[in-house]
Order: sequence, then C-alpha cells, then structure tokens
Amino acid sequence: MPISTLLSGTGIALITPFQSNQSVDYQALEVLIEHAINGGVEYIVALGTTAETPTLSKEEKRDIALFIGEKVNKRVPIVVGIGGNDTLAIAKELSTFPLDFATAVLSASPYYSKPSQQGLYLHYKTLAAASPKPILLYNVPGRTGRNLEASTTIRLANEVENIIGIKEATDDMNQCMAILRDKPTNFLVLSGDDALILPQIACGMKGIISVAANVFPEKFSEMVRLCLAGDFDTARDIHYRLLTGYELLFEENNPAGAKAFLFEKGLIENVLRLPVSTVSAHLQLKIKQYFNALPTEYR
Repeated sequence: MPISTLLSGTGIALITPFQSNQSVDYQALEVLIEHAINGGVEYIVALGTTAETPTLSKEEKRDIALFIGEKVNKRVPIVVGIGGNDTLAIAKELSTFPLDFATAVLSASPYYSKPSQQGLYLHYKTLAAASPKPILLYNVPGRTGRNLEASTTIRLANEVENIIGIKEATDDMNQCMAILRDKPTNFLVLSGDDALILPQIACGMKGIISVAANVFPEKFSEMVRLCLAGDFDTARDIHYRLLTGYELLFEENNPAGAKAFLFEKGLIENVLRLPVSTVSAHLQLKIKQYFNALPTEYR
C-alpha cells in the first residue's frame, strides 16, 4: 500500500504522560496507545511537538519511540517526529535514531532561527538525504516564527524524492489551496488544524495529524473518514459538536489543554514539564463542564 494511502485519515499527535515525579508514565502511555487504536485512528505520530519533545532527553526519546513501536506492534503505521534548528545535528540524529518500525518521519521547520526560503529548502534537502525513512514536512509558523511558503513546499515536493508530504499547520487557506493546486500527484497534504480539517478536506487534503484525536479518537476519526468519503452533511454534525472542544484544547496551551481533557477522562495524571504548565483552574472547570455535557458516545 502506498504511503499516501497509509497516512491518509487521522494520525494522532500522541502526548507524553508523566507521573507526579516528572518521569515518563509508561503505563499511561500504553493506555493512550490502546485508546487511540481502539478509537479508530489510522496511525500514530510519536514524538511530535505535542509530546513535549523539547523537554525530553535523547534517552527518553529513544525509549519512548521503542516502547510505542513495541506496543503498537504493526497494528497501525507509526510516524516519528524528529526536527530542530540545527540541520547537521538533526541529520545525524536521523541516521542513528531507531526507525525500523516507522513508516515516515515528521520534521518541524527550524524554530527561532527564521531562515530564508532558500535556507528552509536546503535544510529539508539535507534531512531528506540523511533519513532512512520518507520525510513529511511540518509547517507551523505560529510556533517556529517562519512560514514555509507554498512555492518552497512545491519546490521540495518536485525536487527531493524522499520528501513525500507535508503537515500544513498555517490557518492561511489560500496557502493551503496553492499547495493542493500545484503539488505533484502523489504528494500527501495533511492538516495540522483540528478546527479546519472539514473545509480543508473539501479542498483536497487527505487527512490530519490531530491533537483532538487524543481526546476524541472515535468521533474525530469518524468525522475525518466521512469527509474523505464525501459525506459532509453527517461529518458536519460531529464537527460542530466538537468545535467548542477544539477551542478549549488550545485556549491556553497545547498540550496543556489535551492533558486537562485526558485527566477528566481518567487516563493520565495532569502533569507537564516546564515551561509548559497545567491550564488555569478556570479553564479546567470549563473543560470539565463541556466534557460532562457531551453525549456518551463522544466521551
């Protein structure tokens, strides 16, 4: 099956649960893996930015990746997040990180450095040459400080064989449509915005790497599949039922919102690593009230 098919639908940007002593909670991580797979997500994204990877040591990243690979046991594809703003260091990591179980690598654009479009092009070209697995670009300018422009994405799509798609997390629909219009046929365009996935699939995207799928894997992935099947009327009902949930997830911080929801579901301890902190008491109450008011099938 081609990668563009394997990675269509819903990928979950899996959080990293911690115990109260700040260590990785592997028991809860296994629960979350089963929650996602049983909920019907098409694949799992390990060590994305939602996993609080900037606060994980190299050893923890390797251990988490291997644990996820073992527990998933080929039931669904796995994408591994490996990115940063030191191109040569990331290229070295790609060549040494355990990726035998992975279908692809998701690599966020460099943060803080604010490279030119040529710098971004050369960064990704270098990573693609070093990676033993296909690369998904990840454009998230709200966090990195620099937009990967549509023209640069298309240039990489056409010129670098090992780059097979993009997670596009700008809310600029014109940019999204420019990529969809000009991309090569087999280049995979995925959303990074839970609240926009319905109209983005209508424009031609093939799925999403989702934060909301941590909390609502069954209904969210059902909604995405309905959209991909062209049943927007049914999908719209789910979308609007979850819309307030999307807003609450990102009201203060990601993944603090996702962890607040998962705490209400009884799946994890509500623990994050600084500089990210738990949501305010006011927002936690809003999340609790919203969650408790949802129909049973959404919980």
